[in-house]
Amino acid sequence: MSPLQRLWQSPVSRMKLVAGLLLLVAALLYIIATALEPRHPAWGYLASSAEAAMVGAIADWFAVTALFRHPLGLPIPHTAIIPRSKARIGQNLSTFITTHFLSTPLVLAKLDALDIGGRLANWLRQPANAEAVGRQLTGMARFGVESLHDERVQAFVQAKLINRARKVDLAPVCGQVLEMLTRQGKHQAMLDEALTKIDALLQDDETRALVADAITAEVRTLRYLGLGKAVGGWSANKFVDGVSAVIAEVAGDPEHPLRERFDEHVGEYIDRLKHDPAYRLEVERIVAQLLEHPATTVYIQTLWHELTDWLQADLDRSDSRIGKRIVKLTQGLGDSLAADTAMRTWINEKLMASAPAMLERYRGQIGKYIAQRVENWESRELVEQMEQSVGKDLQYIRINGTLVGGLVGLVLHTLTQLAVG
Repeated sequence: MSPLQRLWQSPVSRMKLVAGLLLLVAALLYIIATALEPRHPAWGYLASSAEAAMVGAIADWFAVTALFRHPLGLPIPHTAIIPRSKARIGQNLSTFITTHFLSTPLVLAKLDALDIGGRLANWLRQPANAEAVGRQLTGMARFGVESLHDERVQAFVQAKLINRARKVDLAPVCGQVLEMLTRQGKHQAMLDEALTKIDALLQDDETRALVADAITAEVRTLRYLGLGKAVGGWSANKFVDGVSAVIAEVAGDPEHPLRERFDEHVGEYIDRLKHDPAYRLEVERIVAQLLEHPATTVYIQTLWHELTDWLQADLDRSDSRIGKRIVKLTQGLGDSLAADTAMRTWINEKLMASAPAMLERYRGQIGKYIAQRVENWESRELVEQMEQSVGKDLQYIRINGTLVGGLVGLVLHTLTQLAVG
């Protein structure tokens, strides 16, 4: 692409070229008309018009150029107005925006008309929007999970968890949990479950054989007489049957004395967990041993890897269950909000109530940011931005100045000729 083609592609450059060509045409016409004026009076009209057109074109070129830079690079006073006035322009711009766009009455009126609660509900209900939210949150979650694979992050989180666990006073917490369970009778249900398991274990033939062997080993005299196995088996059956009978009695009687004793022991244990310093120290010692044990570290690392791997695998799938859940929750939130007039009203009221304080808090900061941003702009960057924004229209001023100047010159020359007769 030639330089002329690149120049023609820019709207501002294109209009600059047009304005410059008009000045060149006016200059050529002036030269030709001045040379031919002795031959016919009509050339004088054209010469005067072209002369005035050149004056208008040059004057407007100077005026437009002086806004952005020094014409011809000469440091003429009151030129390069915009670069020299960045601070004032930024301050005036910030004042204009904060006054006419961020005033409290204007913003409140706009918020009241928008019905943010209703708009939010309708937006969230749209499947495309809910899916967009799901994609964004899934992407953020994927990035977060990928970060969790870093060994430095793992070490940091593990250290924080262990330190936090060391600081937790577990004894009173355990006491409160057990107390809550006893109030709901859960401890008796746990006792029933334990008794059932014990009874099932005792009824097992292998268990009976182990009990018989233990009895035989203890009663050596019977073993020497050759009666150890028979007596051991009979004793084991009697022992198991007796224990099973007791278990059945306890299971069938909610008021059984053993249950009452169990209640008493649990109550004493809860009280000691909550108030006994010795128990508290013992629990802390056990927790410290568990946390310092290498197996605990291995378990935490294994659990960490399994969890992050599962999350990563799901989030990497196009049909991620987590992503689908987010989409469903988003649409559900929109549906619930759309059906709940009171909640939408609450959102709008809270926004209206909090907006004045937020505006007062941030209006000055926004204005200061705008002023500083304009002031800190490089002069070249500021000029380029301004020229791209209004430069095309400013070139029309040059074009109009050329045409109007030519017309005025023609009129003045005509009036002069009429006046002198």
